[in-house]
Order: sequence, then C-alpha cells, then structure tokens
Amino acid sequence: MKEEKILIIIKPDAIVRGLIGEVYTRFERKGFKVIGTKMIQLGDILLDDHYSHLADKPFFQGIKDFMTASPVMMIALSGINASAAARLIAGQTAGHEADAGTIRGDFAMSIQSNIVHVSDTTENGEIEVKRFFSEDELFTYKRADEIFVYSDVHEDF
Repeated sequence: MKEEKILIIIKPDAIVRGLIGEVYTRFERKGFKVIGTKMIQLGDILLDDHYSHLADKPFFQGIKDFMTASPVMMIALSGINASAAARLIAGQTAGHEADAGTIRGDFAMSIQSNIVHVSDTTENGEIEVKRFFSEDELFTYKRADEIFVYSDVHEDF
C-alpha cells in the first residue's frame, strides 16, 4: 500500500494554550512519520487559498481572524491510510461533540477553536502539503518501528 501525505495545522487556540507537544505526540505515537514541520504566521493569500471552499460563507472573516491570532504549527505527515486515521485521532469537528480520547474531545468545545486542522481526504492532503511545504522542506526516511506499526499491510513484512 502507498503512503499518503497529509497536513496537520495546530491552530492558534492550541498554540496559546500550550498544546503543541500534546497534539504532535498523539500523531507520532500512532505511527505517522513526521516528514515536515514549521511554525508560520498565516496571511490572507494562504488563508484565501486554503479556505477557498468557505469564502462565500458569512463566518469566513471570523475564520481568517482566528487563524491569524497567533502563529500556527504546520506538520506534514505520511502513513498508510493517513487521512482516515488522523481524522479519528482529531475527532469530530465540533469539539463538544468529539469523543473523549480524541484531540478535540479532550481539548475543544468549539467548532472554530477546535485545536487542529486535519486533511479530510488523501487528495486534499497532497494538495495541502504542497500548499504549505516546498519539496526541500519534506523528508523521506524509514521509522525503526514501521514494520510493527503496519504489520499486516507493510510490504516488507
């Protein structure tokens, strides 16, 4: 099976609440490979592109205001079935509806201030990673535990 690339954005609410390490660790412990990471301050051009599907919504400006309230942490991950597995770790979009044990279930009550963005599909993951990372900011390597993380789907097992 082919590894997927996806994007995680640790949002301003998580940044100012000191949750970077907690969020980062949950994805890493699951078995994802962190292939790129950086902290950036988002601007209008990137936000307009990233949230273009919401541009006609009345809450769009609120999203932009929220996403520029502090820097964000961009994380490019890779893994088999990455988008589906990462969305399970993140939990439902509305924090108050997310299951306990998920990132949003444990740390969020809001829809907007919900700690983390996770690519919703494999296709969008590829697009989003390319939007925020250049090729020279992404790395390829093999995790030492990879054969055990993917024991029944890994090609080398």
